[in-house]
Amino acid sequence: MNEIYCIIPDNKFALEIKNLNKFYGENTKNIALNNVSLNIPVGSIFGLLGPNGAGKSTLINIISGTVIKSSGKVIVWGYDIDKHRKQSKLAIGVVPQELNVDAFFTPQETLNLHSGMFSVPKKSWRTDELLELMDLSNKAKSYSRTLSGGMRRRLLVAKAMVHSPPIVILDEPTAGVDVELRQKLWKYFKKLNEQGVTIILTTHYLEEAENLCDHIAIINKGQIIANETTNSLITKSNKKIINITLNKNKISTKDKNCLKNIGQMVIHKNKVQLHFNPNKISTKKVIDTLYKSNLDIVDLSTKDVSLEEIFINITNEHNGKI
Repeated sequence: MNEIYCIIPDNKFALEIKNLNKFYGENTKNIALNNVSLNIPVGSIFGLLGPNGAGKSTLINIISGTVIKSSGKVIVWGYDIDKHRKQSKLAIGVVPQELNVDAFFTPQETLNLHSGMFSVPKKSWRTDELLELMDLSNKAKSYSRTLSGGMRRRLLVAKAMVHSPPIVILDEPTAGVDVELRQKLWKYFKKLNEQGVTIILTTHYLEEAENLCDHIAIINKGQIIANETTNSLITKSNKKIINITLNKNKISTKDKNCLKNIGQMVIHKNKVQLHFNPNKISTKKVIDTLYKSNLDIVDLSTKDVSLEEIFINITNEHNGKI
């Protein structure tokens, strides 16, 4: 096993980024990353979210050593990428979005080849272990061209793990896959994390980030505009939603006025949705208001605001749309 994997940084951070900048060409106004600072804890599943063109790919490419930063500091698993380029690269495994698997190699051959490319001693090859972990043992000697899309994605994860990196970057790992396969991949990612691997996840599926990540940073226009635990990010919105199904379509003016005491209201036929701030109105008051109304309620449910709605609100606010 790679010795780097066994050494935990003294400060407990898998990745430290300080005042990182990246601009292209001679024009320093063409900025891809603007003074980005992040600390990613060892053993976490860290979500890096942002709209297209926000700077996610640039940040990942700098971390993995394929793009040169303009200024700032990046420390990967305790290694400064400027001073210890080889060690910092060995600490990272990247699972790309594209399914770049050689069609004429078997999964077994692919993992053996990449183990050799990373100078892993033959006695330390993890090929069989990784194929079993990714549920590919029964396809070990099949040509990769015969594998389904989901199997190829799992092979890419195994491929990124041949040198036992302590950090794995998953770049849009479930793009274009069906719901069932996405659930299976989530299971494999959690299994990797349980083995001690720190995972950095970029995704446009906000439900994915909400289910997997214990910490989330949002990047927009090259700047970090949010950075906190997933639970804190969701609960700080101070919003809850009540969904009400009525027995009939019509709602009296009196009942509408009554419901307005709870919060913002959206009505569509026999469906009513109420958005309210639980810090400003108590659950008791909500129940009392609904009880005093003449609404013929068939069904009622509550839910917190989703990460997707929070993401949109934060990015819109940063873009000056709110």
